[in-house]
Amino acid sequence: MADREQLSIAFLADDTLDNDAGVAQYVKRLGGWLSRDGHRVNYLVGRSRLESWRGDPVYSLAHNLTVRWNGNRLSVPLWANRRAIQRLLNERHYDIVHVQAPYSPLLTQLIINRLPDDTALIATFHVSSSSPLTITGGRLLRQVYGRSLKRFNNLISVSQPAAIFARQAFGVASQQLPNTIELDAFKSPPITRRAPKRLVFLGRLVKRKGCAELLMAVASLAKHTSAPAFELIIAGDGPQRTRLERLSRKLGLSSAQVKFLGYVSEKDKVKLLASADIACFPALYGESFGIVLLEAMAAGAKVVIAGDNPGYRSVLAKSPQLLVDPAETKLFADKLLHYLTNKPATDNVQQWLRAEVKQYDIEKVGPKLLKLYRRSIAKQLGRR
Repeated sequence: MADREQLSIAFLADDTLDNDAGVAQYVKRLGGWLSRDGHRVNYLVGRSRLESWRGDPVYSLAHNLTVRWNGNRLSVPLWANRRAIQRLLNERHYDIVHVQAPYSPLLTQLIINRLPDDTALIATFHVSSSSPLTITGGRLLRQVYGRSLKRFNNLISVSQPAAIFARQAFGVASQQLPNTIELDAFKSPPITRRAPKRLVFLGRLVKRKGCAELLMAVASLAKHTSAPAFELIIAGDGPQRTRLERLSRKLGLSSAQVKFLGYVSEKDKVKLLASADIACFPALYGESFGIVLLEAMAAGAKVVIAGDNPGYRSVLAKSPQLLVDPAETKLFADKLLHYLTNKPATDNVQQWLRAEVKQYDIEKVGPKLLKLYRRSIAKQLGRR
């Protein structure tokens, strides 16, 4: 197959594309880049209000139910529209289908089993293990998958933790190809701010994201006599918001010190991250990568501090001083103080962040994925 030949590509995901969760971002970002590169892209999903993305069709093929798994909220198929699936596969001939794994037997596996022999198949694993129960659940799914795992031409993991999970739970080897970001979309004019110093938290307000631990560290920071004036901006919403607002007041933090913004748009997100003296992401567990870290790095946050979980460590491993155990309140507060008051250290970190994030640009990761697509297609055609 010629390197410039236009491909017909389907992204297959059980979840929705209506949110900004990691899998949805991955699919939409890669799909948008492939479309701009001249390829025909379709999105086959469980249930989405979106009817198209970047001009390409989104097909909702199931009725979904929202559940909690591995510390995340997921939309999983209850039952699939088999007639619609078969009609779509009859009408559209895909060169390759790109599955998001782990996948549901109630939608994705149905589609896998109906693919024609000349359609290549790859999958990306997005999950890491946060508990033995997660591994057990994966192993049970492996039994349900049966021979469908052997249908794949290539397997990808977004990080080493995700690759370890794929091997432990599903018994498969995968190559690592990281999540990606559009660097150009995060460019913003330099922001000059004076007092107060700004800490930024961006994320869903659920327990595993560690916002409560951040508030406790900030309360400890406020007691330091050498701490500069600061404000903590909390962007995002979720079921713990009311509890976190109460905790902030209980800790003696004023409304000038802590501001809850709720949901912020993509445009405002870039501006907010760019304004951060320190962007804080103290997730406790359940992270297989760290797209939000890339966003902060790309936007120009001066410092990024993250919870020391396997996914975030996979991004910041070369600068482990930026990782913290969120439960260690004093150490967390001391780290915040260090970067708020030590300009040489802050300048060094910002320089490293700007250089490090370049490897994740869609213009570097996208071509690697496209080469893998072409190898997978050639491999599948050779099986026939």
